[in-house]
Amino acid sequence: MVNKELSIYQKIRNDIINGDLTQNEKITESKLAQRYNVSRTPIREALKQLELEYFIRDGYIYVPTVEEYRNIFEMRILIETHAIKKASIVFTQDDIEELKSYATIGDDKTEEEIIQINDQFHQKIMSATKNSFIIDTYSKLKSYIYLFSKTVINKKRPGLIEEHQKIAEMLEKRQTEAAIELMKEHLLNDLEFSLYYLKS
Repeated sequence: MVNKELSIYQKIRNDIINGDLTQNEKITESKLAQRYNVSRTPIREALKQLELEYFIRDGYIYVPTVEEYRNIFEMRILIETHAIKKASIVFTQDDIEELKSYATIGDDKTEEEIIQINDQFHQKIMSATKNSFIIDTYSKLKSYIYLFSKTVINKKRPGLIEEHQKIAEMLEKRQTEAAIELMKEHLLNDLEFSLYYLKS
């Protein structure tokens, strides 16, 4: 994806994840406004969002410990397996077909496009909760979800797409417990694979 197509929020987020913004440097509106050649207003709005998503804390880039990453994924597993239970009840065949479409990715897709499709898969399952409080809590994990998605896709984690396909298949068959176990396994695979690279 061409960089100029990205929002200021996305540019800052990507620069944090890519290490282009250093962790020990104070993040200020004036520095970022100069860096991205924009006024302070969009910078201010972007920083608010990044703080909500725990990318930035007390004016510095937030770097979770391994234990914090594991705690985050424990919460994510609880939320997404609950969503699977709901999806097995409320999803129509049209919903299942949409979910399956996000589990099929062509070779022509860019890394950013694959990350987006990966997110659409999980967001579709989350939509089954129809609970704004749960969805809001999940949205606050977006920074970590994006970071791990970027890692597993960039480093080409084996089985990623196949796991999505299997989850969709179990939901279509209304095999709820199997779908729940597959989602747990899928997220734990993401966690362990990504931590290998994030710790190094």
